[in-house]
Amino acid sequence: MAYRLVNNKSIYNGRKVSLEVHELVNEATGAHVQREICVHPGAVVVLPLLPENQVILIRNHRYSVGKVLLELPAGTLEKGEDPMDCAGRELIEETGYRAGRLEAFPMFFTSPGILTEKMYPFIAYDLQKSKQALEEGEEIELYPVPMKEAVAMCLDGQIADGKTVATILRYVYKRERKD
Repeated sequence: MAYRLVNNKSIYNGRKVSLEVHELVNEATGAHVQREICVHPGAVVVLPLLPENQVILIRNHRYSVGKVLLELPAGTLEKGEDPMDCAGRELIEETGYRAGRLEAFPMFFTSPGILTEKMYPFIAYDLQKSKQALEEGEEIELYPVPMKEAVAMCLDGQIADGKTVATILRYVYKRERKD
């Protein structure tokens, strides 16, 4: 089905997102529909690997859901920022580790029904301890776990963050297919 944009109304412009109402016309039927769109610049998620098949998760207080979630380190792209540069920056800021090597994984959309956010996953290898540099207001605690435990936590709901579940399960599936 092809839709043509006939009107775009911006209703909010914030620091990280903007909200728009799009009026569309169905090219085949002429029917008008509206879509509420949250425009986001994109983000990265990083799977930091430690020796002995451990992964660094973080405990991150998420005000929007009123909970502390187990997640992989992640962050929003700055305007014009390369996703790999953002991944390296966020890894250091949130964990205090620097990656010797970052491997890009295929991009995915986090919630395409309402959000334009593209998520760029990276695997971080050869980690070297540096210094954590949390942004003001961030409440993050490191939580390293064996990869096998992280997978179990994804499957039983202890890890409820979608970007973390998708990245861990994709990584494990890819690794197992190589062996």
